[in-house]
Amino acid sequence: MLGNDGIFIIAEAGVNHNGSIDTAKKLVDAAVLAGADAIKFQTFKAENLVTKNAPKAEYQKLSTGDGNQFQMLKKLELSIENHLILKKYCEEKNIEFLSTPFDFESVDLLEKIGVKYYKISSGDLTNIPLLQYVAKLKKPMIVSTGMANLGEVEIAVSAIQKYMNKDLYLLHCTSNYPTRYEDVNLNAMITLKNAFKLPVGYSDHTVGIEVPIAAVAMGAKVLEKHFTLDRNMEGPDHKASLEPDELKNMVDSIRNIEKAFGDGIKRCNKSEENTRKVARKSIVAGKNLKKGDKLCSDNICFKRPENGVSPIYTNLIINRRLTKDLKKDDLITFDLIE
Repeated sequence: MLGNDGIFIIAEAGVNHNGSIDTAKKLVDAAVLAGADAIKFQTFKAENLVTKNAPKAEYQKLSTGDGNQFQMLKKLELSIENHLILKKYCEEKNIEFLSTPFDFESVDLLEKIGVKYYKISSGDLTNIPLLQYVAKLKKPMIVSTGMANLGEVEIAVSAIQKYMNKDLYLLHCTSNYPTRYEDVNLNAMITLKNAFKLPVGYSDHTVGIEVPIAAVAMGAKVLEKHFTLDRNMEGPDHKASLEPDELKNMVDSIRNIEKAFGDGIKRCNKSEENTRKVARKSIVAGKNLKKGDKLCSDNICFKRPENGVSPIYTNLIINRRLTKDLKKDDLITFDLIE
């Protein structure tokens, strides 16, 4: 299982390195400082990914201007050498290296350098040949489901499981950058969990950290969030990314939520024991009472602390007689009644 059954947090660097290995290393450093489990890049060759005239998405036009996808992506490729450098650098920094492959050649490259997990982008959810090419490798797969309906997810899951690859995680996602809160639809993550009986997670493109934290509280096992060194840098994804201090804040918040989950057993926590002694009540004499008086609702009351008979046992003392005199507010204990 990813993250040893904890929340597996992926710091999504994507193409926010802008083609620079030095910037990529700084992104690794920031992800390590934030406490993420993994940092993820993207592995592709522009000529294998898009046609020469493929148009940009609207959010890409806003952040990178005119031109086409091919021109934009060509500047953002990582060479084989850069992959090796980053993989080694991640190992030195004790953070998992991940990268999303967008074609068969990219899968081969990642397999050659020894990645442990594969992340599939929302755009390739319907790319059944690529899904099956990865599934055959029998490594854990994390599959984003942005832009998809439940039927398309079912086709993808069936295609992967055909090759007996059962270590599969489905990430709910809304593929808009940034995503408006009203378009998040976090409950769809639960729909995926119930429909496929698989562990689920969330890939976030909203501004801020509230939604990722909510996703974890709702049961996400994998959390992916874009980050950058500086949102003002040039490039398609910087504007919808967290900066390093925000990423650390998100990770810290998620780790706190992990601690808060507990084991699910309802009991008095050890840290509550002292509070229980002073906050819970006991049955006490409601006024001065004499030996032989019969206890009733008119001469008892319930006050702190708890070191007498609990109000739970009120029915057991009603109509019983006292064996000694009591003053108002004296605790009533079983050894004081017949």
